[in-house]
Amino acid sequence: MTDDMNRRETLYVVGVDAGGTRTRAVLAALAGGAPLGEGSGGPGNALTVPEPELAGHLADALAGAVPPELRDRVVAVAGGFAGASRLAPDEPGQLRARAALTAALHRLGITGAAVEIHSDGEAAFASAPGGPADGIALIAGTGAVAVRITGRVCAATAGGDGWLLGDDGAGFWLGREAVRAALRMTDGRGGSTALAGAVGHAFGLPQDVLPPSPHDPADWPRERRESYRMRLLPEVMGRHPVRLAELAPLVAGAAGEGDAVASEILAAAAGHLADLVRALDPRAGERIVATGGLLGPEGPLTAPLVARLRPLDLTPDLVTDGCRGAVTLARLAV
Repeated sequence: MTDDMNRRETLYVVGVDAGGTRTRAVLAALAGGAPLGEGSGGPGNALTVPEPELAGHLADALAGAVPPELRDRVVAVAGGFAGASRLAPDEPGQLRARAALTAALHRLGITGAAVEIHSDGEAAFASAPGGPADGIALIAGTGAVAVRITGRVCAATAGGDGWLLGDDGAGFWLGREAVRAALRMTDGRGGSTALAGAVGHAFGLPQDVLPPSPHDPADWPRERRESYRMRLLPEVMGRHPVRLAELAPLVAGAAGEGDAVASEILAAAAGHLADLVRALDPRAGERIVATGGLLGPEGPLTAPLVARLRPLDLTPDLVTDGCRGAVTLARLAV
């Protein structure tokens, strides 16, 4: 009974990590300590997700993290949003993120909390041990961006231009390269690769058009390759382009089995990510934090990126996501 009474009297904060693929929220005590609750929702990019839909995804994540009996004890909420920036008070992503987060909080009856909007890079950087305030954050998930953090605020950005204009080396880019490699093998422009079969299977193409062997194109008759191509193209074009990011694991899987084409794609991706860091003029030994689905402790690009950063005397801290950093930023807001 006493523990329950103390829990009710405790003040809480919420950290939100809203990325291109999903939104996560965690509840923690204001005084410190590990997360006490967690919830998730759909994509949270403040520029690409319509505001009503974004509010719904945030509400789903918040509802899972904060039980109803504790919602009146939440004193601060900080969100790290893909597509948001604090460089100007009228920045569109920040305005949309704030409006959607405020709507989600009111929907759940969390009305007394201070609301802080940060970029996903700021939250990711603050997730490193010690909650650092200055350095570089690199995020590679569906998209890719590197940001220089000064005093916990993003001061400069490299990349993060979205699937149409950039995001080289990120999940979308890897998925697109997988399809391109499959098509190049199909029409004879590229080398043999297991990605042709993996991509065709992922899009549900019939077995009788898939390559019998990734190692010998001669086993794949021209008419069968033409049928593969004509079936694959409408399947790819019929989905939202960003969904190509779902194919990124195919590249990592094929590379892990020794596929030369897939290995070249992974190496090129790591090079693109290293270029993002170089664009921010890093200093030797500077603090750098890496996160995202491709750069976590088990991420497929972690090892090749670490190797490319070593000559710059940079060793990244690897963090799972920006939730811990968002909690740190929420505590600082009170």
